[in-house]
Amino acid sequence: MAKQAKKKALAYLRVSGKGQINKDGFPRQRESIRKYAKANSLEIVGEYRDEGVSGTKELEHRQGLAALLDYIESNGVKVILVERADRLARDLMVSEVILGRFRNLGVSVISADSGVDLTTGDDDPTRTLIRQVLGAVSQFEKSVIVLKLRAARERTKRKTGRCEGRKPYGYYPGEDKTVKRIKELYRKPHGEKRLGFGTIARKLNEEGIPTRSGVPWSDTQVKSILARKK
Repeated sequence: MAKQAKKKALAYLRVSGKGQINKDGFPRQRESIRKYAKANSLEIVGEYRDEGVSGTKELEHRQGLAALLDYIESNGVKVILVERADRLARDLMVSEVILGRFRNLGVSVISADSGVDLTTGDDDPTRTLIRQVLGAVSQFEKSVIVLKLRAARERTKRKTGRCEGRKPYGYYPGEDKTVKRIKELYRKPHGEKRLGFGTIARKLNEEGIPTRSGVPWSDTQVKSILARKK
């Protein structure tokens, strides 16, 4: 019977003070994580650490944690091991922000000292409240972005008359000359019959004037441009 492959995991270590870098902080954390991984048939495939970084700092201040996230997003490891919950973050709000990122990636963060999955929901009312607040803030930010985009579209519409969809012929540089030529051909000569849309299209093609898409001019295109420019 083939031996079952071990589930892969990454280790994250952190010490908050510069003076702790060369002490027992990292070896102790590493050993705790190693023992947990061995007992639970996990294979540690990488180690990331932040040296002298406070547990109250968020992700943008954690180069090691940022590198770990980048690795996860490209390699699919779904388990992170830390010695204790406070190695991830001491500040509860910061902890929930970071854990929220891992939850969104479907990643479990496990505390080696207790075996607790820090990313699963719990009954702690404070953590629950923080998650609800963070979710509300995220939704609010998305709503603000939507409102700003809508306001920008309305501002453009008031200024130009339109802002979405395909731009009308004559909008881009050089097209105004073609519009002018179409108007000239459509203008009724004194004592003569006005040219039809099909005839104007044929003359434009004969004169080598290109359409925007490169296809030959048609009576429908000519009619549409003239109707818009009246």
